[in-house]
Amino acid sequence: MLARRSVARLAQPAPLAAAPPSARNMATLRELELRLKSVRNIEKITKSMKMIASTKLAKAQRAMQNGKQYGIANSEVFQNAEASEESKRKLFIVISSDKGLCGGIHSSVSKATRRAIAAGEHGASTDSPIMVIGDKSKAQLSRALGDNLALTFNAIGRDIPTFADAAGVADLIIKSGVSYDSIAIVHNKFVSAISYEAAIVEVLNEDTLKESPGFKAYEMEDDVTKDLAEFSLANAIYAALVEGHACEQSARRNAMDNASKNAQDMISSLQMQFNRGRQAAITNELVDIITGASAL
Repeated sequence: MLARRSVARLAQPAPLAAAPPSARNMATLRELELRLKSVRNIEKITKSMKMIASTKLAKAQRAMQNGKQYGIANSEVFQNAEASEESKRKLFIVISSDKGLCGGIHSSVSKATRRAIAAGEHGASTDSPIMVIGDKSKAQLSRALGDNLALTFNAIGRDIPTFADAAGVADLIIKSGVSYDSIAIVHNKFVSAISYEAAIVEVLNEDTLKESPGFKAYEMEDDVTKDLAEFSLANAIYAALVEGHACEQSARRNAMDNASKNAQDMISSLQMQFNRGRQAAITNELVDIITGASAL
């Protein structure tokens, strides 16, 4: 019986010795040093992206000023060609892009579209078709209004949009076969270099233009009205694309600026923790040396 107890005692593993405080402090200091290095690298990236976005923003603003002339011409035409009756089927065209890291620039147009369809604003209904330019808003709207999506576009607006891009989109929309009375273009309106807001621009189709009192007063061939409707749609899309591109670059610059500031705050906090830990480790080592010397 005594032999069994002695064997059992021998079989038990010896308790692990606790690591000395200096070793734990060194491990913590290494982790803090790695985190500091990682955050500093992230800060370099965000600062570089901010500089690139600032350069692109200046170009985008110049393109936006030129593109607004197209939108002004459209608004003058539609002011003199008001629809005789409210449209029964509205087509929504949502303008966004494929890139991220620019704050809530894509969420604003998606929320405006969902709000307009839910509240029935601008002649919208629950079955109003939606066409999306850009993968970001497409992913957001497909979750809430997946059945309404009729056509999507991507790879547009990677650089400054051109009128050829807008004309190609307008041509595909007209040839898509989707029936509509008028079009509502949802895009981001440039307010200032630090702010933007969602806006909706109305565009009339060929049949609505023909029935408007302003056009009935003149005798025109069918091809003229058809060409005018197609050109007006391309104009409106181009004006919305260049203005949305400027808003995107502005939002990306602001997002990278905020990220750089957050990285600086994190670096200051981690550096303070690292300094305190290093001072504590040096103090503990000095206490050990003094204690050992006094023991002699």
